[in-house]
Formats: sequence, C-alpha cells, structure tokens
Amino acid sequence: MRFIEKEEVIKNLDYPSLIEVLKNAFINKIKVPDRLHYDYENPEEKIDSTLLLMPAWQEGVSVGTKILTVSPNNAKYNLPAINGIYILFDGHKGELQAIIDGKPLTSKRTAAASALASSYLSRKDSTSMLMIGTGALSKELIKAHSCVRDLKAIYIWGRDKSKAQKIVDELPEYNIQVVENIEDKISNVDIVSCATLSHNPLIFGKNIKEGQHFDLVGAYKPDMREADDEFIKNVDIFIDTNMAKKESGEIKIPLENKIIFEENFKADLFDLTRGKKEARVSDSQITLFKSVGHGLEDLAAARLVYEKVTRS
Repeated sequence: MRFIEKEEVIKNLDYPSLIEVLKNAFINKIKVPDRLHYDYENPEEKIDSTLLLMPAWQEGVSVGTKILTVSPNNAKYNLPAINGIYILFDGHKGELQAIIDGKPLTSKRTAAASALASSYLSRKDSTSMLMIGTGALSKELIKAHSCVRDLKAIYIWGRDKSKAQKIVDELPEYNIQVVENIEDKISNVDIVSCATLSHNPLIFGKNIKEGQHFDLVGAYKPDMREADDEFIKNVDIFIDTNMAKKESGEIKIPLENKIIFEENFKADLFDLTRGKKEARVSDSQITLFKSVGHGLEDLAAARLVYEKVTRS
C-alpha cells in the first residue's frame, strides 16, 4: 500500500495526461452511484460545513472512494476550504493499493474536467480568460484552460487583491493581470472561469457577449449561486452530470422557479466525449459548463497517480 502525498500528486498529474484520462473515463463503463452529501452544523462559524463520500468502480480494474470535507470559512484561518483523502483498491482481489491526498487530487481533476469541457465548448480561437476567485482551484484552472486553448491574456479577480496578486506572482510563465472589478473585463474575454464559495451572483447576464464560454465550478450547494437568472436563461447549458441539477443552486433554483427548463440543457460530458450530442455549433453561441464533480473523475485521476508512482 502506498501513501501518496501532495507533492507526488502534483508531480504526476500533468494536464495533457489527466485530460486524456478523464475523457476516456467518461467514454468507458465506470459505475458511479450517487454520492453521499451531508451538510453538518459548524457552530463556531455559524455556517454549515459539508461531508462528501464519492464512490466509483470499474469492474475488475479499480474500486475507490473519496472522503471530503468543505469548510467555507477556512480562508480566514489561512486554511484550504477543501480537505480529504482518496482510498484506492484493486478491483479484482480488493487489496488496498493507495491512500492519496485528496485536496490536490480534487483540484487537479476538477480543473481538468473544465478544460476537457472547454475543448468542446469554447471557441478554438479563444485567446483571453478571466479567472474569478483566488482559492486553490484558481491556479489549476488557469493552467488547465491554457492547456487546451492558446491564452495570451489572463485576468484574475478576487475580493482580496493581495491573494490575486499572489497567484500572478506564483505563475510568472502566464500573462496574468489583476483586475479591480469583474465588470472591467468580463465583457472583453473569450473564456470566464469562476470558482468561489459565493452565495450571491458575481456574473450577470447584462455583461455577457456572443461567443463566450463560461466555466462555473463553485456553487456546489443548493443555496449557492455564481450567476444570476438573466445569465442562466441566455446561455446554452452543458453539465458534467445530472447531479448538477440537484446539488447546485446555479441550476436548481432557476429550474424550480421555471426560469430554465429541461430543453435548456444541451449535453453532459458523457454525451460530448461519446459524440452523442453536439457541442458548440456557432461562433456566436454562448456556452456554460456547470460542474459539481463526479466520482469517475476521482477514480481516473487516482489510478493515473498510482500507476505513475508505482512505475517510477
């Protein structure tokens, strides 16, 4: 049994390999039951934290589960909001193969899924991006999106300008600039990625333009939203899986309020990777990819890490 720590996860999950592995995982037959999602009281913070258990298996190959907590207020303690582990078993004999640091695994596979979606949904000539948010995912989303599109100008916004500047300093190889306000750039970029724990919209329909691609990976609970109704009813919606309709306020609230309907959903990642449904159909189309994460992404990423570590 191997314990695979943060540094090994980061070293072995390069985006070209991980994006390809995720693509194959969505094409192949991997069993993923509904994840268990529990919100539990956190009295000191006066806001609930979340426990997630995400199992998946490929028959005769691998079995695994991720155990994850999300504590939204951890930023004020200079701690990550997401913490967890991934437990990987052999799918034939059931032997425990690895315990893997779940935080970098989650960040990497989430960013890779967004990049995979972007490879189908953003315009191929996209050259600019706005990153909204400065959490652990932000750097990974910048790197992953840059892997599938030739991004020459990247902008970043965060409530704490110093955190945005820190990301700029940590990624000198990318052309990143800090912006004071989201509205300053959101109408002038090709791709917008948003990864926050916001309960109130940060993206508004009045600011969007034809041809853009939006990648929303925050708002993982039914009462959280990163975009308003005006936005959501004026874009073509693509999701990672149907869990997005149940778990994210981004989708759940407009559905319940009849702002959007089933026909607004164009495809999920299974449809796109298997070629069952169309992706972007015109340069003027405005596309949204809404992600809440999926157990097969974790299993594929964990197996890739394990295979690379044990080969070295």
